[in-house]
Amino acid sequence: MEFAIQPADVREAAARIAPLIRRTPVLFDVVDERRVFFKCENLQRGGAFKLRGASNLILSLAPEQLRRGIVTYSSGNHAQAVAIAAAHVGAQATIVMPEDAPRIKIESTRKYGARIVTYNRFTQNREEIAAGILNETGGTLAPPFDHPMIMAGQGTAALELLTDSGPLDALIAPVGGGGLLAGCATIAKAIDPAIRVFGAEPANAKDTFLSLAAGRRVRVEPDTIADGLRSPTPGQLTFPVIQRLVEAILLVSEEEIRAAARRLLLEWKLVVEPSGAVSAAAVFFGRLPAEIGSVGVVLSGGNVDFEEIMKY
Repeated sequence: MEFAIQPADVREAAARIAPLIRRTPVLFDVVDERRVFFKCENLQRGGAFKLRGASNLILSLAPEQLRRGIVTYSSGNHAQAVAIAAAHVGAQATIVMPEDAPRIKIESTRKYGARIVTYNRFTQNREEIAAGILNETGGTLAPPFDHPMIMAGQGTAALELLTDSGPLDALIAPVGGGGLLAGCATIAKAIDPAIRVFGAEPANAKDTFLSLAAGRRVRVEPDTIADGLRSPTPGQLTFPVIQRLVEAILLVSEEEIRAAARRLLLEWKLVVEPSGAVSAAAVFFGRLPAEIGSVGVVLSGGNVDFEEIMKY
């Protein structure tokens, strides 16, 4: 089966996006006798890994495409990423965002010069709203995850992690729509076919977990504090990659997500949003197989309102 991306696409993305992204640090520690390497995408420009995929797509567009603008829909992290990348190339970004998105994400997106169109995620369809804008402007859609250029860009996080850490037994990343996990799995398995790749997902938003069990894409109604992982179903392009390359999806509870974010803050002084903490939660709460002695953990983002941090 031909997948949407290949390892070469991730390596090409790394070269393309180098002028725009920050090479985030990898922090090492021993957690419960396991060697753990945290890839700190919470320290990425825009506060999340999303800039990798957005910049890979936007930096590949022709000048005429850029003149017509970029359109996307996002709860926040991808919105900021598109806004940053669009500003970098002088293009107008229009972002369709849920009206209940975290305030910090809305304000940060607007700060980068994007035009924001809000919607009610319970009664309106963000894809339809974006399609209407695209019809009016002739712009380019930069979807949050289900696009080869987005997937390849996200995979550069694992490329950097494994370059810095050296060989690992396993790699774990959060999964929402699947762009990050699919991209990371693609390059990780190319670097080391023996590495075991896992996704981490809230139990209250387990569409990928259920989809793997069913052998097809399943739709759910997400209800989780991890707002960046509320995709109701895996992507059409991301899911086959996850099916082939990911060993399992590890589920964590809402309280475990909060506890992981709290532990990251108190022990490692890392501000990590709930969506970014699910991978750490799976490690902290014993979801990985016991024989795994070393693991790379992608902390995917750190955009969280101060009031929410106080609830940790």
